[in-house]
Amino acid sequence: MSKILVLTEKPSVAKDIARVLGCRKSGNGCLIGDKYVITWALGHLVTLADPEAYDDKYKTWRMEDLPMLPERMKLVVIPQTGKQFRAVSALLNSPEFSELVIATDAGREGELVARWIIQKAHFRKPMKRLWISSQTDKAIKEGFANLKPSSQYDSLYRSAQSRAEADWLVGLNISRALTCKHNAQLSAGRVQTPTLAMIVKREDDIMKFRPKNYYTVRAYFDGFSALYKDSSGNANFSDTAAAEKIAGEIKGKTASFTSVKKVYKHSAPPAAYDLTELQRDANKKYSYSAKQTLSIMQSLYETHKLLTYPRTDSRYITDDVVPTLPERLKAIAIGPYKEAANALLRARPLQTKYIVNNARVSDHHAIIPTEQYVDLNRLSREERNIYDLVVRRFLAVLSPAFEYDEVQVTATVGRYNFYAKGKAVRSAGWKALYGASDFDEDDEESRGTLPDLRQGASARVVDAKVITGQTKPPARYTEATLLTAMENPTGQVESGELRDVLKESGGLGTPATRADIIEKLFDSFCVERRGKEIVPTSKGRQLINIVPADLKSAELTAKWEQQLSLIAKGKADDKKFIADMRKYASSLVSSVIADSSVYRHDNLTREKCPQCGKYMLDVNGKKGRMLICQDRECGYRKSLSIITNARCPECHKKLEMRGEGEKRAFYCVCGFREKLSDFEKRKQESGANKRDVAKYMSTQNNKKPASNPLADQLAKWMEENS
Repeated sequence: MSKILVLTEKPSVAKDIARVLGCRKSGNGCLIGDKYVITWALGHLVTLADPEAYDDKYKTWRMEDLPMLPERMKLVVIPQTGKQFRAVSALLNSPEFSELVIATDAGREGELVARWIIQKAHFRKPMKRLWISSQTDKAIKEGFANLKPSSQYDSLYRSAQSRAEADWLVGLNISRALTCKHNAQLSAGRVQTPTLAMIVKREDDIMKFRPKNYYTVRAYFDGFSALYKDSSGNANFSDTAAAEKIAGEIKGKTASFTSVKKVYKHSAPPAAYDLTELQRDANKKYSYSAKQTLSIMQSLYETHKLLTYPRTDSRYITDDVVPTLPERLKAIAIGPYKEAANALLRARPLQTKYIVNNARVSDHHAIIPTEQYVDLNRLSREERNIYDLVVRRFLAVLSPAFEYDEVQVTATVGRYNFYAKGKAVRSAGWKALYGASDFDEDDEESRGTLPDLRQGASARVVDAKVITGQTKPPARYTEATLLTAMENPTGQVESGELRDVLKESGGLGTPATRADIIEKLFDSFCVERRGKEIVPTSKGRQLINIVPADLKSAELTAKWEQQLSLIAKGKADDKKFIADMRKYASSLVSSVIADSSVYRHDNLTREKCPQCGKYMLDVNGKKGRMLICQDRECGYRKSLSIITNARCPECHKKLEMRGEGEKRAFYCVCGFREKLSDFEKRKQESGANKRDVAKYMSTQNNKKPASNPLADQLAKWMEENS
């Protein structure tokens, strides 16, 4: 009897499906059962070939060889995962199987992962598609009971391939052109460049900003205060004299409460999480990077099976998910969530008007808990934090609105009107799940609760003060606010139609790729962190000045997404789209050649690279300062300092380690300094272990920079003192 082969995206997903389908025997890169054999990719096993695969001349970067426009794009096996590809390819070509089930992630990129493997392995047999949003046993069983013909997703694949090929044509050509023209390691692309442009523009706005003073007048009564506003509702004065005049006139006078209104108001709960909103909140509350949050979410989705598919851009669920909500509530009715979950279960039928919206769900619904039983003790601290955010939001969106009475008071003193607001809570509703300060909005008129006031009554103005304020510059981007800007970059687009396209497509990048785009800007030293703030480097600023204007705007992405969306729906020709991209790549190279802009290394040091002899650049990396060779092909790097996970005993910020040998020492931005030997002694005397330094070592990037003596010394110190 012939069997069915199932192709998943990751080994962890393969194990889950194998358990449900009864595939218990291990094979070469697969798990074997009576009816099914489950195999897996490791993310992408196949990718678009590098330029040198088309012609040896591309091994050397030269302007005269540009643009690179292959007649037909080639696929190559990624060397690092070649062994698994060979195992998958052998299975795909085995006569043992009559058909294939594609079970990669249900989305544009997941479709591409599978189809490229299938194409490279020359697979020709019938195919079906598994399309599920969570990895629970129940979801897998239901998914296999409702498999779709793979042909339903052919247009999605063509859209994904078109996006990949277009990014290759544009990204590689423009990056090589800039690098060759300016003899510097420069890269550009349709998503990373407009993202960098937003950061540079924000920094320019901050540098140009000149603060101005403004003045407000506040009247103080017994138990509350009120803010002056003129007839047009403006509270600010540009000069102090006019404000002082009003304050002087009303002090000690009697005010009449000409209006006292009690207005019922309610605040609906925030929508459930999509990935970007979750990344924003995790950055605000826990300082997690977007990439870190996605990694934690993947673990909660794949390993623990506690949350649904993370790479979603929807904040709603569809009607068919509603019957599963009670089971999900029962699963999370433990620990800090028990009381709220049980209260919702007792109050059934569940209120779903804030979470159900079929029209606003595309490939995947919002991130919500699964029906899987939860053992909080099995989660790491980071996993617990992200899980807590999702569960509280899930409980909140099923809870009643926050209800309150807003008291609005107008106090008239002579010809001047003063305004105050107070709030009396009727029902905490969804806000009971959060701290008192969460989601509260800043309001100049609001000053907490007000005493019992009656219209027509009067009171003496005990005091009147002029309050000096100052206009503030726009805030620098953090990862949280940058994610928001990437999701809604409509300010970069003039066309109303393209703005709508950007809103529909989710802005710059996708929920799954934005984290990598931000990391790429750090890795290429175009931006750096100052605390939570993201600041452009000189390299980033110069790059934006020399890159072709088209690439600086989100309008390019809007135009692409407009076409890619039509391709995915079968309403546009992918071949025409790629033909247009070839022409566009050529025009970009021509514009770089014609440009007269100059790029200068203003971070060049006098220290020569030990490998090629060229002067090295001083840069701030994600993990600290380093020297890097200016020659792209050399790639030598040397660490000067490392940001560790050891904490300052005075301000509790992360300590930086500098120096070598006996001169190694920790430094903090607050001014604290401590030799490594003293740090070790202090930890031993306090009875603590070396967890801080151990954690630092374990969280370093797998891809270690060449020649990192500080990391080597830290590792040696760990071994000697373990």
